[in-house]
Amino acid sequence: MSNNSKNILVAGGTGYIGTHTVLTLIEGGYDVTVVDNLVNSTEEGLNRVRTLTGCEESRIRFFNVDICNREELEKVFKCSPKFDSCIHFAGLKAVGESVQKPLLYYENNIGGTVVLVDLLDKYGCRSLIFSSSATVYGSAEVPITEDTPTGHGITNAYGRTKFQIEEILKDFKVSKDVAKPALTEPWHVVILRYFNPVGAHPSGRIGEDPSGIPNNLMPYIQQVAVGKRDKLTVFGNDYPTHDGTGVRDYIHVMDLAEGHACALQYIEKADQSNNTYSVFNLGSGKGYSVLEMVQAMRSASGSEIKTEIAARRVGDIAVCYADTAKATRELGWTAKRDLDAMCRDSWKWISSNPNGYSGAK
Repeated sequence: MSNNSKNILVAGGTGYIGTHTVLTLIEGGYDVTVVDNLVNSTEEGLNRVRTLTGCEESRIRFFNVDICNREELEKVFKCSPKFDSCIHFAGLKAVGESVQKPLLYYENNIGGTVVLVDLLDKYGCRSLIFSSSATVYGSAEVPITEDTPTGHGITNAYGRTKFQIEEILKDFKVSKDVAKPALTEPWHVVILRYFNPVGAHPSGRIGEDPSGIPNNLMPYIQQVAVGKRDKLTVFGNDYPTHDGTGVRDYIHVMDLAEGHACALQYIEKADQSNNTYSVFNLGSGKGYSVLEMVQAMRSASGSEIKTEIAARRVGDIAVCYADTAKATRELGWTAKRDLDAMCRDSWKWISSNPNGYSGAK
């Protein structure tokens, strides 16, 4: 590890958002310790981050550990320098699977978080950034602010785990307020509610590598563009939107990664005499329809990208996009990359790695 660098624990750091955030942290001068059980990812992304940044191997330490396994996770704490902060990405995230296997999602996502936070507290790391989701808002009026009610109209177990983890962390912060006279240093919790991450690092060396059939729009479009799938099924063209298809807020994954770095700096500047709990939306603040995403990817890739219209899916909403003014005001963060950049970098990734990390040398 480098001298005087802050050591950040990244739970779930080999996943899509995790690898891009690790790269951003390394470029920002932090050292990183990653824990991940590799159930939906591979260590190859971290190897490429080392190459892209040119960092010493010791600046990115990796442990193949499930955060639900308290004994194994505690070994990481015992053998590591004290963590200055933790970014928590770890969790299962397939919406459809969560409907079919809700107990697995509650056990893994909530149980793992409880183990992680308990060990952070035990070993003196009192700074946590949690990877939440716009799904906590359910079906809400737009634009969605951080004051928009949460917990209502959530249609799947994945979204409910995100909401319940937020509530657990809020209760945890309150418990520290009650115990404040006995505390030696305050707890700082930042909740980042993502909208829809897309894109890849502009080098095309790291990107989204889903297992099996993609659950999200952009990786599916990517696979159609590169010839791995025949067509994209568009669920619903009769929504009350300008072209009849659903509208969502898409954010470039590098903007999202930089949002985590801003959140770390926000915590570093926080009031060190009080516990804090803060919530921020991270999105582009703009809505793009399914057909707009398809057309933008056609332009970036030069591919036809066939589409087929099907009936709406149960639970899907017409429009969802963020108000990100709070993040701009308090974190000093704003999404800088536009839709063309999202699609250009997505195409660079998938055209260079049509089979993801498993097919690359």
